[in-house]
Amino acid sequence: MSLAHSWHSDPHFTQRIGWLRASVLGANDGIVSTASLLVGVAAADAARGQVLLAGVAGLVAGAMSMAAGEFVSVSSQADSEKADLDRERRELERNPDLELEELTTIYESRGLDRELALTVAEQLTRHDALSAHARDELGLSDHHLARPIQAAVASALAFAGGASLPLGVAVAAPLSSLSTLVTAASLASLMVLGGVAARTGGAGVLRGSIRVTLWGAVAMALTALVGRAVGSVL
Repeated sequence: MSLAHSWHSDPHFTQRIGWLRASVLGANDGIVSTASLLVGVAAADAARGQVLLAGVAGLVAGAMSMAAGEFVSVSSQADSEKADLDRERRELERNPDLELEELTTIYESRGLDRELALTVAEQLTRHDALSAHARDELGLSDHHLARPIQAAVASALAFAGGASLPLGVAVAAPLSSLSTLVTAASLASLMVLGGVAARTGGAGVLRGSIRVTLWGAVAMALTALVGRAVGSVL
């Protein structure tokens, strides 16, 4: 196998960071928050209709909240990146020699000798000076640039998909065992989600599964305790 072929077939995961983070966060939040809501309301001895109404309201509100939150957050990041690029563009126009020296120094700090670092900096500057500085000085690349709409849509859809799992169990389960079945199904879903997310991102599957499942169990347990306490008072 040639080196060129080996390099082209080498899998990398950084290009998945944007949508993967938003999707995992959305699905995880959808499962945990909706399951916790269902279990908490059921623990208060509510009727099935009330439990399901709370679940549907949680799904809709949560999906919209995730979309809005991701859009605002990632838009702020995108604004900061644009401001940095605009600032760098102005510096390249005003002080091209200083910017060339800055790029050369960066390559020297990474192990190139002075002559080679200067040659590389000059060639990259002639090719696309802004891209070179964005990548090597600011740490920005096409794979890492903020994409607000992508993050918002991924989060909303993932939340709705995650929330539909415990909600579907709540629809089918007998009221007497609703909390138990929703909890079991949700924890199993979280375990699978954690493993898939870890595998997609190139991380350890077992660690990812345990981490997500543990926090989901804690959230549902606390919500059930609150629901039982409030239900006994009301």
